[in-house]
Parts: sequence; structure tokens; C-alpha cells
Amino acid sequence: MTMGGEAASTSSSTPHSQPLETEATQCRVESVKRHLSRLVVKSLCAVAADFDVEPMLEVSKSGFGDYQCNNAMSLFPRIRESATNLGNPNAVGQAIADNLPPSRIVESTSVVGPGYVNIVLSSDWIAQRIQDMLIHGIESWSPILPVKRVVLDFSSPNIAKEMHVGHIRSTIIGDTLARIFEFANIEVLRRNHVGDWGTQFGMLIQFLFEKFPNGEEAANQAIGDLQSFYRDAKKKFDENPDFKGRAQQAVVRLQRGEDRYLAAWKSICQISRNEFDLVYKRLNVELEEKGESFYNPYIPHVLEELTGKGLITESKGARVIEGRKPPLIVVKRDGGFNYASTDLAALWYRLNVEMAEWIIYVTDVGQQQHFHSVFSAARMAGWLPDQKEEKYPKASHVGFGFVLGADGSRFRTRSSDGAVRLVDLLDEAKSQSLAQLIKRLTENGQIAKWTDEELDKTSEAIGYGAVKYADLKNNRLTDYKFSYEQMLSDKGNTAVYLQYAHARICSIIQKSNKDVEELKMTEFITLGHPDERSLGLHLIQFAEVVEQVCDDLSPHRLCDYLYTLSERFSQFYTNCQVVGSPEETSRLLLCQATAIVMRQCFHLLGITPVHKL
Repeated sequence: MTMGGEAASTSSSTPHSQPLETEATQCRVESVKRHLSRLVVKSLCAVAADFDVEPMLEVSKSGFGDYQCNNAMSLFPRIRESATNLGNPNAVGQAIADNLPPSRIVESTSVVGPGYVNIVLSSDWIAQRIQDMLIHGIESWSPILPVKRVVLDFSSPNIAKEMHVGHIRSTIIGDTLARIFEFANIEVLRRNHVGDWGTQFGMLIQFLFEKFPNGEEAANQAIGDLQSFYRDAKKKFDENPDFKGRAQQAVVRLQRGEDRYLAAWKSICQISRNEFDLVYKRLNVELEEKGESFYNPYIPHVLEELTGKGLITESKGARVIEGRKPPLIVVKRDGGFNYASTDLAALWYRLNVEMAEWIIYVTDVGQQQHFHSVFSAARMAGWLPDQKEEKYPKASHVGFGFVLGADGSRFRTRSSDGAVRLVDLLDEAKSQSLAQLIKRLTENGQIAKWTDEELDKTSEAIGYGAVKYADLKNNRLTDYKFSYEQMLSDKGNTAVYLQYAHARICSIIQKSNKDVEELKMTEFITLGHPDERSLGLHLIQFAEVVEQVCDDLSPHRLCDYLYTLSERFSQFYTNCQVVGSPEETSRLLLCQATAIVMRQCFHLLGITPVHKL
């Protein structure tokens, strides 16, 4: 039976092609941190020419410059004998500051304590950096990365089971990482590695045939209630030995490719796919399905290659790959394949056919050991370089914690042991968001100015966005408690608060009756007030935050940045009059830049921005 080469696309997916170079991407500039790091490297070469030293550069705490170079303390013991004129870390820090090449970017430096070099950026340079972004577009601040093609394996629900709250983290985190890499002008292959093969399909198909021997239409209707259909089939499988035997035979007939069994399998897969699409459409997530069955034809070849390299050995009737404990089982005692054999075939395909330079798997932390064993086997086979080499291609596992209920246990329905259906969760978020919006607009006397369509679209953007942000703002490795009340609050670090902040900026620009598109070409930004400068500095740090997310695959950093940006803007707006002030045009441009960066953050997080609230 051959199924390799066929891949199903969800209704929300689009064909993938090489990213196009736009005027903005052609005008891309390196991040501020990268720019400064190059200056520091030149200084370190002058101070410690005989040593290979990586720059240690961080954003400074408030009151200590804008950036801080922290190399002096660790460098001093290494050069103290050869550099007799540098008697302590402070002297090393002073030497680093003195040897920084002249640059428009740096306004001043100072050295404090054990050699910490504080660097203050030029306010004029910050202002020009923002102005250039307004002219060339936010893509000019997209990161410049050393890869061209990435495979992102995320979401990956099981066929014949409905998507539940347990799938939300993989789907949302994976989509955000895909959006960020796409923003960096990288070709991203968004892969939905659905569980569409295995022994459970014998159980489902046999149950279908016995319950509806002649009625295809009735069968489709029955499968439509996926949870009940799967539960009933599993109950019969567990309780009826005769049925279990027939189900096992159905697996064999399916694997042989018998038409009737293949047709039933395809029908079950398609009905599941339709259910998945309801969720993906709500979340605005694009995926291309390449499930377990897609890689089945490649497994024998991959295992033959690994055997030829002496990596597969016999162990207690199974075939395994040693190297990590426990050994990685690739062929079970009964001769069947398993997750490891499928994942090795998928990894081989992604490296050799799809030619990916970076393959990223987004699953819960419980699968970390499995993927590390798969990656280890790939390195032993020579498919991947040694981890210490930091070369491409490479494979990474992006783990995440659990979604918890208010009581701290796994988030489940009140009435049963089953997990909350993802469709129901999203619908409830939208419903509560709509109720809050109508209540606020009614109290403010604004409800008459809103159409039903505006209410529907706005509550959807706020509700779905609140669910996404509540997940993404947490370090992905930690568990978090799911609470509608907290995520839909308009106070604190929530998507609702950020949406209000963005809508307020839009309102300020609108009330000015000025054309900011014209202003950006004829007027200039000045950062004379401390709060103007603070906002401007944070704006230009957007690129390095995105770079860091690309490096450590932790989207919460972008949420932290976005929340701080809204706080900086609030401080600016409180202390700096915009409309009607002598600095109106400059401050309007600063408002516009803030709105653009906020909208880009929303887009990367998969959140639809609201312009009116």
C-alpha cells in the first residue's frame, strides 16, 4: 500500500512558496544589539587581541545607560598577566569603553563598579531609526537569520478524536513561531503530523461496518459525533474478545490496502479533518497535513539505512537503537512499526526531500525524552551534526506544560472526565467577550454607534485573542491556570488591556485630523522629553526581541515586550500632550510607530487587532 506523496491540506491552509523579497525586506537593518555587539567585538579585539571573546551585551536596568557590556570581570583573570597596565576589572572596562570605534549610534559611555560599561545611545539616531521604519515598513526591522527553510511540526491531533484543550498550546505556540519565522522572510513548512494510522483504526472500521453494514449515509452521521463514536468502539473493543479479534484482522486488511477498508479509513479521516478545520478557522491557523500514514512507505528504507550503518540491534525480540537510555525501539516484537520508526522516517524525509535546515517539534514536555532519542539516533546516523558544533541542519523540541483548572488540576469538563472541547472553549471566550463589550458600551451610551457585525467581529477578536495571549504570555515550559475572568480582564497583562491601548492610539491619531502617511515623509521625530525617549528606545528594541524568540523559541518574550511597550506609551501619553502641542507632528509619528509595532506583535501572536473600542 503506498500513501507517500499524498498530503491533505486543511481549508485554512495556503500553498507554500519561497518568500518574496519586498522593498522593506531589502531595506532590513540589523538589530540594535547586533550593531552594538559588532562595535564591542572590535573593542575586545584591541583590548584582548590574543583571546577569543564573545561580547556580553545586555539591555541596562533603568538609570544605568541603555545597554551594558559585562565582559570586564570574566576577561580580567585571562589578561591580567599580559596586560600589566590593566590592574583590575574596572580598568579593563575602561579600556573596552575607550576602544569602542566612533559611531553615530553611541552618544556616551561610562564605567561603573567592576568594569560594567554603560552605553547611552544617541537620541537623534533612535529617532532616525524609527523614522526609517515608518518610511520603509516594519519588515525592515525583521530579523536576519542564517536559515532559509524551516519545518514546524505542531498541533498534530489524533484522527477520530475531537480537538480538546490539550491541543491548544501546541497549536498556538506553533503558529506563533511559524509567523515569526515567516516575518524573518524564511520559508516555513507548517506540518500537521496527525495520528491517522495505527491499530485503533481496525477497531473503528470494524465497529463502523458492524453497526452500519449497508448505510453509508447513516455511518457518516454516526462518525460525525467523534467522541461518542470512538468511546463506543473502544468500549466494545475492551469488553468483547471476539470483536477485538475482528478489529485486529481489520488492521491487517487496511494495511493490505483493501478498497472497502481504505474507503472507510479515508471517510473517518475526512470527517475528523472537517472538525479540525472548525478549530483552525477560528484560530486563523494555517497547516498542511502530512500525517503518520504519509511517512509509512519511507520507514523500510530508513530502517534499512540505519541497519546498514550498524545502529539497529536485536533486543528481547525487538529491534532497537542504543545510545540513550532507555534504547529507542524502532520495530516492536510483533514486527510492527511505532512512533519512533515513523518519526525517524519523517525526520529523514524533512532533511532529504523537503531540504529543511531546521526542524522544530512543538509537543508537551512529556515527549521530550522521545524526541531527544530520535535526534540522537539521527546524529549517530550522520543526518544531523553534533550538538556542540552549532551547525545546520538541526532539530529542536519545543516543550510546554499543561493547562490547569482553577483547582490546579488538569483542565477538564465539570460533568465528565473528558477534556474540554477546543471549539466549546473558544465559543465561550467569544460569548463572554461579547457580553462584556455590550455591557460597557451600554453603560457608556455608545451601543447605538455599533452594528451587530462590528460587535460580532470585535468580540471574536478579543475573545480568541484573549485565549491565545493568556497561553503565550507564560513561559511555555510552565503550567498555567485557565481562567476566563483573568484573560478577559481589561487590567494588567492581558490581550484585552493591550487591545484597549492600541484602540486608544488609533483614536488619538484619528482625532488629530492629520495624515500621518504624509507627515512621515515631510516631518521629523524628536525625542526631547524623557518619556518620548523611553518609548522610542523600546520601539527600536523590537527587532532584537524577535531575534531572541527565534533563538530560544520562547514566545512569552514577545508578550513581555508588547506589554512593556503599552506601559511605556501610557507613561508617554500621560506626560506628553500630543494633539495641540508644539510637538504634535513628532508625537503623532511616535504614536503611529507604536501602533505599527503593536499591530506587528499582534500579528506574530496570531491576534487580530481592534481599532475601535
